Amino acid sequence: MSEHRFRSLAETRWRIAVSLTAVMVAIYFGFILLIAYNKPLMGRLLTRGLSVGVLLGALVIVLSWVLTWVYVRWANTHYDAGLDELRRAEAAR
Repeated sequence: MSEHRFRSLAETRWRIAVSLTAVMVAIYFGFILLIAYNKPLMGRLLTRGLSVGVLLGALVIVLSWVLTWVYVRWANTHYDAGLDELRRAEAAR
């Protein structure tokens, strides 16, 4: 039974990691594609010294931090708690 729960926990961790990675790849490559194919948009000034490209580049960095925080938060609250529960169940056997 604990092996099934461990596999389930590992599969959940894998799905979340792959999902967050796919989101980050989409954000990054979307940004790169904008640079490659829409230079006028990326070069448009929002204010003096701040272009759309610079703003979006900063947002890519911030979103990578946010996605990392989401994963760490999930791992600390769900994954680690599930592993601790499995360890306690194994120790009690």
